[in-house]
Amino acid sequence: MPTMPQEQPQPSVNPPHKARQMAESFGVDAERYDRARPGYPDDLVRRIVVASPGPDVVDVGCGTGIEARQFLAAGCTVLGVEPDPRMAEFARKTGVEVEVATFEEWDAAGRTFDAVVAGQSWHWVEPTAGAAKAAQVLRPGGLLAAFAHAYDAPAPIMEAFTAVMRRVVPDSPFSGGPPRPAQEIYQRMFDTFAEGIRQAGAFGEPEQWRFDWERRYTRDEWLDLLPTTGGLTRLSPEQLAEVLEAVGAAIDAEGGGFIMPCTTMAVVASVKP
Repeated sequence: MPTMPQEQPQPSVNPPHKARQMAESFGVDAERYDRARPGYPDDLVRRIVVASPGPDVVDVGCGTGIEARQFLAAGCTVLGVEPDPRMAEFARKTGVEVEVATFEEWDAAGRTFDAVVAGQSWHWVEPTAGAAKAAQVLRPGGLLAAFAHAYDAPAPIMEAFTAVMRRVVPDSPFSGGPPRPAQEIYQRMFDTFAEGIRQAGAFGEPEQWRFDWERRYTRDEWLDLLPTTGGLTRLSPEQLAEVLEAVGAAIDAEGGGFIMPCTTMAVVASVKP
C-alpha cells in the first residue's frame, strides 16, 4: 500500500538534513503535534535502556518530548536538544529539560552521556557528522539509537490525498507519481544512517531493529495527525482545509476509520571500547 506523508522528504538534489525550512516547520502547532503523534513501542524503549551502560540520555531533535517522556518514565534522566524554540518550550512544560540547538552545533560543555537517541529526527542530522558528534558525547560503551515509524494508510485514502495534493500544491513532492511503500523508503534511510555510523569510525557494527504494531485511526484522529506531517506543515489554512476535506471524505467512504499497520525501525550502535 502507498505511504502517507511523513518527515522524510522525497529524494531530491539536497539531502534531508539541508532542508532546514521543513525541518523547523513542525513547531507551527506544537500542541497538535504532541497530541496527534504516536509514541514508541515500550519494547523499543526497554531494549535501548538495557543496551545502554547507564541512564543518562540525550534526545536529539526531541520535539515536544514524546519519546523523552517515555525514557523518563523508564527511569532515565533525559536532556533534549531541539532546534525549534516552540517545540522546546512545549517540551519543557511537560517536564523535559531542553537546550535549543541543532545537534551538530550543540555545545555539550564537556558533559557525557550513556545514550544518544533520536526519534523521527535523525534524517535532519548529517549522518556522519551526527554520528561523530554522538561519539564525542558518549561514555565508553555508550549507545546511539535512531528510530522512526514507517506506516502505510489504506490505498483509497492515499489516492484521495495524492489527488488533492496534485490539485492544491502541484509542485509538492507528494503530488507526483505513485509513492513507494513506507518501509522501502525508510529502509533506504536507515541504511544511510548505518553507513554514517560506520564512516564515523567510533562505533561497532550497527544493528537494525524493527517492531511491528498496529493502530486504529478514526477520521478525526487521522485528520488531526495529517497537519503535523512534513508535506502539510507549510500549507496555507485554505490549502490545508481542502486537503483535509478530501481525505476526510475518503475515510468516511471506508466506514469512518481504518486499522493502520505500523513498523518502528531503529538503527543502533555502541561506542567501541
